[in-house]
Amino acid sequence: MRQIILDTETTGLDPLQGHRMVEVACVEMLNRGLTGRHLHMYLNPDRDSDPEALAIHGLTTKFLSEHPRFEDVADEFIDYVKGAEVIIHNAAFDKKFLNAELKRAGKPSFDSLCGKITDSLLFARELHPGKRNSLDALCERYGISNAHRTLHGALLDSELLAEVWLAMTRGQDALIMDFEEGGASSGLNGLGSQAFDATRLRVLLATAEELQAHEEYLDGLDKAAGQPCLWRAAVQP
Repeated sequence: MRQIILDTETTGLDPLQGHRMVEVACVEMLNRGLTGRHLHMYLNPDRDSDPEALAIHGLTTKFLSEHPRFEDVADEFIDYVKGAEVIIHNAAFDKKFLNAELKRAGKPSFDSLCGKITDSLLFARELHPGKRNSLDALCERYGISNAHRTLHGALLDSELLAEVWLAMTRGQDALIMDFEEGGASSGLNGLGSQAFDATRLRVLLATAEELQAHEEYLDGLDKAAGQPCLWRAAVQP
Protein backbone atom coordinates (compact mmCIF):
# COMPACT_ATOMS: atom_id res chain seq x y z
CA MET A 1 0.00 0.00 0.00
CA ARG A 2 1.65 3.23 -1.19
CA GLN A 3 0.54 6.42 0.52
CA ILE A 4 1.77 9.96 -0.07
CA ILE A 5 1.47 12.68 2.58
CA LEU A 6 1.28 15.98 0.70
CA ASP A 7 1.32 19.66 1.57
CA THR A 8 1.61 22.90 -0.39
CA GLU A 9 2.37 26.55 0.25
CA THR A 10 0.84 29.27 -1.93
CA THR A 11 0.94 32.98 -2.68
CA GLY A 12 -2.59 33.43 -1.38
CA LEU A 13 -5.95 31.79 -0.81
CA ASP A 14 -7.57 31.36 -4.22
CA PRO A 15 -6.13 30.29 -7.60
CA LEU A 16 -9.13 31.93 -9.30
CA GLN A 17 -7.63 35.24 -8.18
CA GLY A 18 -4.31 34.38 -9.83
CA HIS A 19 -2.61 32.88 -6.81
CA ARG A 20 -0.05 30.14 -7.39
CA MET A 21 1.77 27.37 -5.57
CA VAL A 22 5.22 28.24 -4.29
CA GLU A 23 6.11 24.92 -2.64
CA VAL A 24 4.94 21.32 -2.76
CA ALA A 25 6.23 18.42 -0.70
CA CYS A 26 5.38 14.73 -0.60
CA VAL A 27 6.42 12.12 1.96
CA GLU A 28 6.14 8.48 0.90
CA MET A 29 4.89 5.60 3.04
CA LEU A 30 4.86 1.95 1.99
CA ASN A 31 2.81 -0.43 4.16
CA ARG A 32 2.71 2.27 6.86
CA GLY A 33 6.48 2.61 6.91
CA LEU A 34 8.22 5.89 5.98
CA THR A 35 10.61 5.21 3.10
CA GLY A 36 12.64 8.43 3.16
CA ARG A 37 11.86 8.92 -0.53
CA HIS A 38 10.51 12.45 -0.46
CA LEU A 39 9.61 14.85 -3.24
CA HIS A 40 10.17 18.52 -2.42
CA MET A 41 9.94 21.42 -4.85
CA TYR A 42 10.11 25.19 -4.54
CA LEU A 43 8.27 26.83 -7.43
CA ASN A 44 8.55 30.19 -9.20
CA PRO A 45 5.01 31.65 -9.19
CA ASP A 46 5.89 34.66 -11.37
CA ARG A 47 4.20 36.93 -8.84
CA ASP A 48 4.50 38.19 -5.28
CA SER A 49 2.89 36.46 -2.32
CA ASP A 50 0.22 38.27 -0.38
CA PRO A 51 1.67 39.71 2.85
CA GLU A 52 -0.43 37.31 4.94
CA ALA A 53 0.85 34.30 2.99
CA LEU A 54 4.45 35.51 3.11
CA ALA A 55 4.19 35.83 6.89
CA ILE A 56 3.16 32.16 7.03
CA HIS A 57 5.76 30.55 4.75
CA GLY A 58 8.52 33.18 4.50
CA LEU A 59 9.35 32.36 0.85
CA THR A 60 10.28 35.64 -0.83
CA THR A 61 9.78 36.48 -4.49
CA LYS A 62 13.55 36.79 -4.96
CA PHE A 63 14.19 33.33 -3.49
CA LEU A 64 11.44 31.70 -5.56
CA SER A 65 12.55 33.39 -8.80
CA GLU A 66 15.62 31.13 -8.76
CA HIS A 67 13.50 27.95 -8.90
CA PRO A 68 11.60 26.24 -11.74
CA ARG A 69 8.02 26.94 -12.69
CA PHE A 70 5.49 24.17 -12.01
CA GLU A 71 5.06 23.36 -15.71
CA ASP A 72 8.79 22.58 -15.87
CA VAL A 73 8.54 19.91 -13.16
CA ALA A 74 4.93 18.77 -13.66
CA ASP A 75 5.91 15.41 -15.16
CA GLU A 76 8.19 14.62 -12.23
CA PHE A 77 5.38 15.46 -9.81
CA ILE A 78 2.86 13.34 -11.75
CA ASP A 79 5.20 10.32 -11.84
CA TYR A 80 5.65 10.55 -8.09
CA VAL A 81 1.98 10.73 -7.02
CA LYS A 82 0.40 8.63 -9.77
CA GLY A 83 -1.76 5.80 -8.46
CA ALA A 84 -1.04 6.40 -4.76
CA GLU A 85 -3.42 7.25 -1.96
CA VAL A 86 -2.65 10.90 -1.20
CA ILE A 87 -3.31 12.17 2.33
CA ILE A 88 -3.75 15.94 2.72
CA HIS A 89 -4.80 18.04 5.71
CA ASN A 90 -7.71 20.18 4.50
CA ALA A 91 -7.53 18.57 1.07
CA ALA A 92 -10.00 20.93 -0.61
CA PHE A 93 -7.55 23.84 -0.31
CA ASP A 94 -4.52 22.04 -1.76
CA LYS A 95 -6.55 20.27 -4.45
CA LYS A 96 -7.82 23.50 -5.98
CA PHE A 97 -4.25 24.77 -6.36
CA LEU A 98 -2.91 21.44 -7.65
CA ASN A 99 -5.71 21.20 -10.22
CA ALA A 100 -5.14 24.81 -11.31
CA GLU A 101 -1.39 24.27 -11.76
CA LEU A 102 -1.88 20.97 -13.63
CA LYS A 103 -4.48 22.56 -15.91
CA ARG A 104 -2.14 25.46 -16.63
CA ALA A 105 0.54 22.92 -17.59
CA GLY A 106 -1.89 21.02 -19.85
CA LYS A 107 -1.91 17.92 -17.61
CA PRO A 108 -4.73 15.72 -16.23
CA SER A 109 -6.50 16.77 -13.05
CA PHE A 110 -4.98 15.85 -9.70
CA ASP A 111 -8.02 13.76 -8.75
CA SER A 112 -7.60 11.60 -11.86
CA LEU A 113 -3.92 10.96 -11.12
CA CYS A 114 -4.35 9.61 -7.60
CA GLY A 115 -5.66 6.25 -6.57
CA LYS A 116 -7.46 7.95 -3.70
CA ILE A 117 -7.44 11.29 -1.89
CA THR A 118 -7.92 11.24 1.89
CA ASP A 119 -8.55 14.39 3.92
CA SER A 120 -6.83 13.93 7.27
CA LEU A 121 -8.66 16.98 8.67
CA LEU A 122 -12.06 15.39 8.05
CA PHE A 123 -10.76 12.12 9.50
CA ALA A 124 -9.52 13.94 12.63
CA ARG A 125 -12.86 15.74 13.04
CA GLU A 126 -14.69 12.40 13.01
CA LEU A 127 -12.17 10.96 15.46
CA HIS A 128 -12.14 14.01 17.78
CA PRO A 129 -15.50 15.81 17.36
CA GLY A 130 -15.75 19.23 18.93
CA LYS A 131 -11.98 19.58 19.38
CA ARG A 132 -9.34 21.62 17.59
CA ASN A 133 -7.87 19.53 14.77
CA SER A 134 -5.25 21.78 13.23
CA LEU A 135 -1.88 20.15 12.60
CA ASP A 136 -0.42 21.91 15.65
CA ALA A 137 -3.33 20.75 17.84
CA LEU A 138 -2.97 17.16 16.62
CA CYS A 139 0.78 17.20 17.24
CA GLU A 140 0.11 18.29 20.81
CA ARG A 141 -2.65 15.67 21.26
CA TYR A 142 -0.44 12.83 20.07
CA GLY A 143 2.78 13.98 21.71
CA ILE A 144 4.60 14.81 18.46
CA SER A 145 7.15 17.59 18.84
CA ASN A 146 6.70 20.55 16.49
CA ALA A 147 8.88 22.96 18.44
CA HIS A 148 11.04 23.47 15.33
CA ARG A 149 8.01 24.69 13.33
CA THR A 150 8.42 28.46 13.47
CA LEU A 151 7.17 28.95 9.89
CA HIS A 152 4.93 26.77 7.77
CA GLY A 153 6.93 24.70 5.30
CA ALA A 154 5.48 22.06 3.01
CA LEU A 155 8.14 19.41 3.72
CA LEU A 156 8.16 19.88 7.49
CA ASP A 157 4.36 19.93 7.61
CA SER A 158 4.20 16.75 5.49
CA GLU A 159 6.62 14.99 7.82
CA LEU A 160 4.61 16.05 10.87
CA LEU A 161 1.35 15.03 9.24
CA ALA A 162 2.82 11.60 8.42
CA GLU A 163 3.56 11.07 12.12
CA VAL A 164 0.10 12.34 13.08
CA TRP A 165 -1.58 10.08 10.51
CA LEU A 166 0.24 7.00 11.80
CA ALA A 167 -0.75 7.93 15.35
CA MET A 168 -4.41 8.53 14.42
CA THR A 169 -4.71 5.24 12.53
CA ARG A 170 -2.50 3.04 14.70
CA GLY A 171 -4.06 -0.28 15.67
CA GLN A 172 -6.54 -0.46 12.81
CA ASP A 173 -4.67 -2.97 10.66
CA ALA A 174 -4.29 -6.05 12.87
CA LEU A 175 -4.81 -7.47 16.34
CA ILE A 176 -1.18 -8.27 17.08
CA MET A 177 1.96 -6.13 16.85
CA ASP A 178 5.33 -7.81 17.05
CA PHE A 179 8.75 -6.18 16.95
CA GLU A 180 12.14 -7.65 16.23
CA GLU A 181 15.10 -7.06 18.54
CA GLY A 182 16.63 -3.64 18.19
CA GLY A 183 13.27 -1.96 17.49
CA ALA A 184 12.99 -2.87 13.81
CA SER A 185 9.46 -3.73 12.83
CA SER A 186 8.47 -6.78 10.85
CA GLY A 187 5.29 -8.06 9.31
CA LEU A 188 2.89 -6.79 6.71
CA ASN A 189 2.11 -3.24 7.66
CA GLY A 190 5.31 -1.68 8.96
CA LEU A 191 4.06 -1.91 12.56
CA GLY A 192 4.90 -5.58 12.92
CA SER A 193 1.34 -6.82 12.41
CA GLN A 194 1.04 -10.58 11.98
CA ALA A 195 -1.81 -12.82 10.87
CA PHE A 196 -4.07 -13.65 13.80
CA ASP A 197 -3.84 -17.34 14.77
CA ALA A 198 -6.42 -18.25 17.42
CA THR A 199 -4.86 -21.68 17.99
CA ARG A 200 -1.93 -20.00 19.71
CA LEU A 201 -4.11 -18.44 22.41
CA ARG A 202 -3.75 -19.91 25.88
CA VAL A 203 -7.07 -21.13 27.33
CA LEU A 204 -7.61 -20.44 31.05
CA LEU A 205 -10.51 -22.25 32.73
CA ALA A 206 -12.31 -20.81 35.73
CA THR A 207 -11.63 -22.48 39.07
CA ALA A 208 -14.42 -23.99 41.20
CA GLU A 209 -14.25 -20.98 43.51
CA GLU A 210 -14.57 -18.57 40.58
CA LEU A 211 -17.53 -20.51 39.16
CA GLN A 212 -19.25 -20.42 42.57
CA ALA A 213 -18.65 -16.68 42.89
CA HIS A 214 -20.09 -16.18 39.41
CA GLU A 215 -23.26 -18.11 40.28
CA GLU A 216 -23.71 -16.08 43.45
CA TYR A 217 -23.36 -12.88 41.43
CA LEU A 218 -26.01 -14.08 38.97
CA ASP A 219 -28.30 -14.99 41.88
CA GLY A 220 -28.06 -11.39 43.02
CA LEU A 221 -28.98 -10.14 39.53
CA ASP A 222 -31.99 -12.50 39.40
CA LYS A 223 -33.20 -11.21 42.75
CA ALA A 224 -32.80 -7.56 41.81
CA ALA A 225 -34.61 -8.04 38.47
CA GLY A 226 -37.32 -10.35 39.78
CA GLN A 227 -36.60 -12.75 36.92
CA PRO A 228 -33.70 -14.71 35.42
CA CYS A 229 -30.98 -12.37 34.19
CA LEU A 230 -30.19 -12.17 30.47
CA TRP A 231 -26.99 -14.20 30.89
CA ARG A 232 -28.84 -17.21 32.28
CA ALA A 233 -31.60 -16.86 29.70
CA ALA A 234 -29.01 -16.84 26.92
CA VAL A 235 -26.99 -19.87 28.06
CA GLN A 236 -29.89 -22.13 29.10
CA PRO A 237 -30.58 -24.86 26.50
